[in-house]
Amino acid sequence: MINRQKLRTLHAREEERFLERTPKSRERFEKAKGVMPGGVPMSWMTKWPGQYPLFVASAQGAHFVDVDGHQYIDLCLGDTGSMTGHSPKPTVDAITSQLAKGMTAMLPTDDAVAVSSELARRFGLPLWQFTVSATDANRHAIRYSRLITGRQKVIVIDRCYHGSVDETFATLDASGNTVAREGNIGAPVQLDVTTRVVEFNDLGAMETALKNGDVAAILMEPAMTNVGIVLPDDRYLVAVGELARKYGAIWIIDETHTISVGPGGMTADLGLKPDILTIGKAIGGGIPTGTFGMTHNIAAQIAQKTEREVIDTGGIGGTLAGNALSLAAMRATLTEVLTGANFTKMIALGNRWCDGVEAAIKEFSLPWHVNRLGARGEYLFQSHAPRTGGEASRAGDFELEQYIHLRLLNDGFLLTPFHNMALMSPYTSEADVDAHTSAFRTMCQELVKA
Repeated sequence: MINRQKLRTLHAREEERFLERTPKSRERFEKAKGVMPGGVPMSWMTKWPGQYPLFVASAQGAHFVDVDGHQYIDLCLGDTGSMTGHSPKPTVDAITSQLAKGMTAMLPTDDAVAVSSELARRFGLPLWQFTVSATDANRHAIRYSRLITGRQKVIVIDRCYHGSVDETFATLDASGNTVAREGNIGAPVQLDVTTRVVEFNDLGAMETALKNGDVAAILMEPAMTNVGIVLPDDRYLVAVGELARKYGAIWIIDETHTISVGPGGMTADLGLKPDILTIGKAIGGGIPTGTFGMTHNIAAQIAQKTEREVIDTGGIGGTLAGNALSLAAMRATLTEVLTGANFTKMIALGNRWCDGVEAAIKEFSLPWHVNRLGARGEYLFQSHAPRTGGEASRAGDFELEQYIHLRLLNDGFLLTPFHNMALMSPYTSEADVDAHTSAFRTMCQELVKA
């Protein structure tokens, strides 16, 4: 459908347009290259479309302004970290108040109890611990699973993402073997030592992977999000939970991105019963934080197998974990921003965004598909919904994706740099969504025009 030479011509035009629009970002980038590798504070930021990333001057609600004074509708929202919108007032007020009372003291606060109670209400797991990120929460959950079971292996889903957890950067090769995922840097051991990979929605493969009797935990998202949205088959997740119990593995659900479906994520929405649940990003309103919840049974086994004398040297913790500032932010965000009413609005806007994208795809007969996940929507370059992460990965088109992202960025819309995802915040408006629909339609029209 896409003329590749034309695509390159269109991309070159957008590159020139980007350079003309953003001289101050370019100036800052040239300076940044002298003090940061690649000119960015984290290496993955080089993946933004264009010759350099935008430099942000300010962000508020569903919008941000770059240093050249251009305003953008933010549909990336920190890849869920700012799903609340940028600097939501209740969270800012709570942070401001807490700043004057202390940020971290390695001691609990009243907010810790309040946040744990709210998380228990939402997700159904009674006991909670806090970290600095969802990555840390996943690491801790894996360590505890190995402690409890005395087993080594962790099952993950092909093309999953759970932060920078070593065990999760694995994939399947052409023969179905567990190998390191492309781009995996400095893996401490061969991935098949720690990990067994299965495809999403494949219960037969899941049971086969469990039958060896060496699996400590299954770590998974209830819907895949980082390779493109991949939704679970009916009863697939319930069946995974049953298999985990049958073979004595601990079932860990990561709701960091799938919180987009509602206040209790897919766990509450589908009535799932994981042993451990991890989540981070959005629940702090932009303040780095993470948390993991567990059943009474898991907590009792951890207590039985740990010693107070050496509890600080077991690989669980971090001096900033559970700090007063992050807990104040979480309390305000959970009780005043990520509310049921706001989710109703966000999900309606997510559907409106998907409807607009689908209409343009249909109008211009593009063989693309849109998947929905509550307040999140995403399109990929095949005509039907994928069932596995491998299928979603094969439907990717980096060249086309880079053009679309740059074109929309020049038109005033930011998508996540890793995939074609849009996320709604409580501050996103119908006008924001409709503006994207118009720009997306124009882009599609130009792509297919002879």
